Amino acid sequence: MYIGITNNIQRRLYQHQSGEVEGFTKRYHLNRLVWLEHFRNVNDAIACEKKLKGWRRSRKIALVEQTNPRWLDLSDDWEQRPNVYDRPYNVEEMI
Repeated sequence: MYIGITNNIQRRLYQHQSGEVEGFTKRYHLNRLVWLEHFRNVNDAIACEKKLKGWRRSRKIALVEQTNPRWLDLSDDWEQRPNVYDRPYNVEEMI
């Protein structure tokens, strides 16, 4: 499971799906977007990323399955709108 932030989700998805960038996602063929959040403030995004990276795999899986139990690729349906948080983000609220 890969966790990261970007300022251009379409570009980042292309990079992962095409294997354009060397690293963890290419090595393990991780190319589906199964969970995402949108932040207006980059510092909130970074704080969330750091928090999630500290979680055990089982907790990350529970987070995904809470909103995407079939692990569908969310980039296949861009009608789904991510949540936008204008306040400081508390990752603990997610599960």
